Amino acid sequence: MNPEFLLEYNPVLLALFATMFTYGVTALGAAMVFFFKSINRKILNSMLGFAAGVMIAASFWSLLKPSIEMAEENGMTAWIPAVTGFLAGGAFLYLIDRLLPHLHMGLSKEKAEGIKTGWQRSVLLVLAITLHNIPEGLAVGVLFGALANNPDPGLLAGGIALALGIGIQNFPEGAAVSIPLRREGFTRRKAFWYGQLSGVVEPVAGVLGAFLVSALKPLLPFALSFAAGAMIFVVVEELIPESQAGDETDLSTVGAMAGFAAMMLLDVGLG
Repeated sequence: MNPEFLLEYNPVLLALFATMFTYGVTALGAAMVFFFKSINRKILNSMLGFAAGVMIAASFWSLLKPSIEMAEENGMTAWIPAVTGFLAGGAFLYLIDRLLPHLHMGLSKEKAEGIKTGWQRSVLLVLAITLHNIPEGLAVGVLFGALANNPDPGLLAGGIALALGIGIQNFPEGAAVSIPLRREGFTRRKAFWYGQLSGVVEPVAGVLGAFLVSALKPLLPFALSFAAGAMIFVVVEELIPESQAGDETDLSTVGAMAGFAAMMLLDVGLG
């Protein structure tokens, strides 16, 4: 089926559909907690590495490259929106990281980051995962929102590829959230609930991103690179360090290579 018929739909609505898909895959991955009580550290490292690879590839192929091309088409100095947006995206996530209370898996509550709070450990754990789902939803939303001012089939294909890539990496990511929560003493239902809840932010960020860029066309190159910067911040700040925990670091590296290749194949092949 030719996906170009989707160009007839509102870009914000397409962004909602796409991010509901990525959220749904997160929930599907979280449902693995009903079948497994624990997750092997080697497998977890590979999953996290794969997610990092997908996000790195998506940051360039789906976001920075289109940002540079659009800037050139609009007569702008190509590097300005790419660099400024990229750094702004990283700064935005840095600010959220400093302010939002959250706790990384396996650490004691005393090592929670962000503003000090009396929130439960479970809430802090889920917020840590939710934090890096924000740029994923934003990236998908921005790309679909771009269709409002540039209904290019190639851009549509890029948005579909990005949604598929994010969805693919969300499956192991959902499992990587819910199964460790089960190991920490949560019931299967509660672990699943918190696991899928971490992905709810993606449709919210996706719709917001699509609405902003569809309403403000000059922001588009900056918005694309902004999402890229936010994603790279998450990769370097969280995914890579967590994937390198333990002795089997080679597996996380292989996972990252596989994730990068998979996302590049989707983006280049479909776009």
